[in-house]
Order: sequence, then C-alpha cells, then structure tokens
Amino acid sequence: MPFEYQFEEVYRPAEDTYLLLREALQEARPQDIAIEIGCGSALISSELTARVTSLLATDINPHAVRAAKEDGVNVVRADLFCGIKGRFDLVIFNPPYLPTQEDERTGGWIDCALDGGPSGRYTIDRFLEQLGQHLTTRGRALLLVSDLAGLEEVKEKASKEGLEVREIASEGCFFERLHVVRIEAAKEK
Repeated sequence: MPFEYQFEEVYRPAEDTYLLLREALQEARPQDIAIEIGCGSALISSELTARVTSLLATDINPHAVRAAKEDGVNVVRADLFCGIKGRFDLVIFNPPYLPTQEDERTGGWIDCALDGGPSGRYTIDRFLEQLGQHLTTRGRALLLVSDLAGLEEVKEKASKEGLEVREIASEGCFFERLHVVRIEAAKEK
C-alpha cells in the first residue's frame, strides 16, 4: 500500500515555529553545517537551506519526512540524533514540550510533535544528553522552550551535560511564554 501523506499528522507552523525561525535566520552563517531536529513541516529547514553550506533535517514522523521531501528538503527519518553521524555548527530544535498525561495523547504521529511527557521535558532531556557529541568546536544549538516545560529546569539539565545556555529571545502567546535558548559546549576555565 503506498504511503499517504496526512498533513493533520504533521505539526503546522505556529508562534513557536516563527519565533525559532526568526532567531535561526539571524544565527545561521554561510559556512555552517546545520541540522534541524524534528523538522515537522520543514518551514525552518526550507528557509535556512540557502543560508548555510549544508542542512540536514530529521523527524521521527514519517508524514513529516514525506512533507519535507516534497518541499525539496534534505531529510531523513530519525529519533533525535539516532543514526546521525558527524558534528554540526548549528543545531535547531523545536521539541515536543507540552506536559502531557496518558489520556491526552491522540495515539497518532502528531503526538511526536506535542507530547513532552508529564514534565514537558522528556524529549528535551534526551536531546541535551546527546547534543554535546554532535557539536563542532564552534557549534551551537537553538532550542525552543516553553515555560510550561520549565526553563530553569532545562538550563540545569544543560549545565549537568556540560553545556552553557543563554536566552536570546522570548515571546508570550496564549497560555505560555516561549523562549529560544542558545546552547554551546561549556568553555573550560
């Protein structure tokens, strides 16, 4: 049976996407080797591709991968960095950050974009645990964090992983405040 693209199973660009996109466009450098983890609709990847040396997009959701391919984005199906070799100068990630209980899940692929587990940090924590081994010496990551997931807790986890975090943008919307943080490997003293 051929694969059918189901847009309702792909995260549609929203306030968080546009906030992260604005910061990513400012951060991207022509010499960057970049990756967008969890590309969803691939809006950010599509906008960044011409601004960097190369860009790879990933998503665990096969519908998102299909949508990105249809947009001409270089994309592979992956769970975070699983199966991804190499290091990157720029890593972009808008993770699932909504605190979610079992009865709030739909059971569909869209859960991969929304379900942050009970704390909202399940995927963020896994990302931070893997990030350091995928950054070049000049590498940095832009991570979208909602205050619903706990910005201070994310900063603490990053610090435990040997990473430095600095907030570079913030915007209130609806029922939450969104933050974009810039993450780098901690400098040795």
